Amino acid sequence: MKKVLLSIAGIIVAGVVGAVMYLQYYLPDIAPAPEIVIEADSGRIEKGEYLANHVAVCMDCHSTRDWTKFAGPLSGSLGGGGEKFGKEMGFPGTIYTPNLTPFNLGNWTDGEIFRAITTGVDKNGKALFPLMPYQHYGQMDKEDIYSIIAYIRTLAPVSSNKPERELDFPLNLLVNTMPREAQLKEKPGENDPLAYGAYLVNAAGCVGCHSKLEKGAIVKGSEFGGGMEFKQLAGVVRSPNITPHKETGIGNWTKDLFVQRFKQYADSNYRSPVFTDNDLNSPMPWQMYAGMKVSDLEAVYTFLQSLKPIDHLVTRYQKN
Repeated sequence: MKKVLLSIAGIIVAGVVGAVMYLQYYLPDIAPAPEIVIEADSGRIEKGEYLANHVAVCMDCHSTRDWTKFAGPLSGSLGGGGEKFGKEMGFPGTIYTPNLTPFNLGNWTDGEIFRAITTGVDKNGKALFPLMPYQHYGQMDKEDIYSIIAYIRTLAPVSSNKPERELDFPLNLLVNTMPREAQLKEKPGENDPLAYGAYLVNAAGCVGCHSKLEKGAIVKGSEFGGGMEFKQLAGVVRSPNITPHKETGIGNWTKDLFVQRFKQYADSNYRSPVFTDNDLNSPMPWQMYAGMKVSDLEAVYTFLQSLKPIDHLVTRYQKN
């Protein structure tokens, strides 16, 4: 009997070791970076700047934000990275956003940047933590991704190296299972506001924040109904319900009201109140989304109004 138990224990240990080695050394199983060279003409760079700063808002995470002001507007150099997402915010470890400027990506090929954005695997084959919504970017139009790459190539180099992430076990292994091959889609025409709005909402990653999360995954059926928690020193901020429910969502909002909710932060007369660590602040990068074209915001509104209304009353702010 002792020999049988030892044999079973040996099999279990071997299985665990094998599983760990598979997760650590054989994943992520993603195709090599494509061999592409992106022509960075002025039109493509301009479109990439718009997408990176006002739709996909890449610069939101990959730049320093000033949290002494409402919604933490950008401060300092664009793309330098360094924003910290740690355990105090509810993350399973500590993650620092990487530097996107030529100082860090200068030796990356266009294909390697493309693969990182759309599948979540970096130049060295390392899985990126899905704080960056590569699952959404991987469903964008190839030309839009090309434009974003062309734009970030023009950023002024920021000479700074960011600390490596530190993820808790077992997430430090499971993160390698998360990258997926891109499922690129053709961008709908602006003459189809419903489909075009759906495309913009995916690119902006709205569902990622405006849903309930459990163990890092969206709770099925809660999509766009709000409730994601953002832990801050002063308490918790929860994302609002943006489905067209008339009592708990935005069902009574007009299109003009929706657009103005964003555009007020693009007004030259807007002055942010001062925030301290004792205040609850909005994690939504309002000032960045405020740069969206009115027609794009209108398309987003059209799509959101097409969603199934979810009756979910969110307690937005809860202080300690």
